[in-house]
Amino acid sequence: MFRRLALVACAVLLSACQSNQVNHDYDASRDFAAYRSWTWKEPALQYRPDDPRIKSDLTEQRIRQAVTEQLDQRGLRPAAAGTQGDVMVQTYLIIEDRQQQVTTHYGGAWGNPWNGYWGGPMYNETRNITYKVGTIQIDLLDGKDGRLVWRGSDEQILSGSPDPTDRTNAIRQTVTQILSNYPPR
Repeated sequence: MFRRLALVACAVLLSACQSNQVNHDYDASRDFAAYRSWTWKEPALQYRPDDPRIKSDLTEQRIRQAVTEQLDQRGLRPAAAGTQGDVMVQTYLIIEDRQQQVTTHYGGAWGNPWNGYWGGPMYNETRNITYKVGTIQIDLLDGKDGRLVWRGSDEQILSGSPDPTDRTNAIRQTVTQILSNYPPR
């Protein structure tokens, strides 16, 4: 019984956390219609924290592919080899631990004032739930002056799914949400 209550509390907590707003910011003085090509600013993906347990060539490949697909859908094409794009793209993967306190109430009295109350005492149990949140941040920098012109980020609770397809889909979905407001309107 306790295990079910804990699972329900975790599910409610995690579903509430997934309704985050995607963050966007941009330089309103820039003409985004002039940006037609892009290149990666190396390193294309930076990890925070710089932890070897987080770094993965597979994760970088998934993020690069998702960003490439979304920029292509928005009319930005990769610059010709050996040339500088109109914008440079750099991404970040930030992993952090978060905690949430969950209180479960159970027990207590039943009945009403006319027929009396019955039942046991009410118990409250408070637990700390620790979970990992992953944030993908995408920066677009002007190819000429190197200044940041657009930034978007979104965070998701990391799942424990060992399936590579689930990881690819989660990254693709997050990148799509981040770049949904590019170019700014």
